[in-house]
Amino acid sequence: MLLADVLASALGQSAPPPVDLVLPVPLSPGRLAERGFNQAWELARRVAKRRGLSADSNLLLRLRDTPHQVGLSRTERERNLRDAMWVNPASAARITHRQVALVDDVMTTGGTAVAATRALMAAGAAGVQVWVLARTPPPSA
Repeated sequence: MLLADVLASALGQSAPPPVDLVLPVPLSPGRLAERGFNQAWELARRVAKRRGLSADSNLLLRLRDTPHQVGLSRTERERNLRDAMWVNPASAARITHRQVALVDDVMTTGGTAVAATRALMAAGAAGVQVWVLARTPPPSA
């Protein structure tokens, strides 16, 4: 996948601190059924393989099906994502005291990354890096 190569190459050039585990930003079950795939997982698993890292699409979950974020202000996006993501307690031991890379395709306001990072840190992650393929210009608030 060409885009995974681009992200892996950028990571190689920037040399971020080491991570133990690569996770995609999750989709809700409804959104996954609608799309048929999680674009963040497609990137995460390929980038992890190129970097010799473990990846898992089942540790960070998005259980609440939130409305699409397009057109929402920063405040609306944050409210939309509040408590939408969590780590399955049965899997939390895989995250505890680990450095995690969170992968997404596009970052707009950063609200999704913040919500996911909060869930990972609450589950015991030692730290979270956010790896994104593209960053949009910040929307007006």
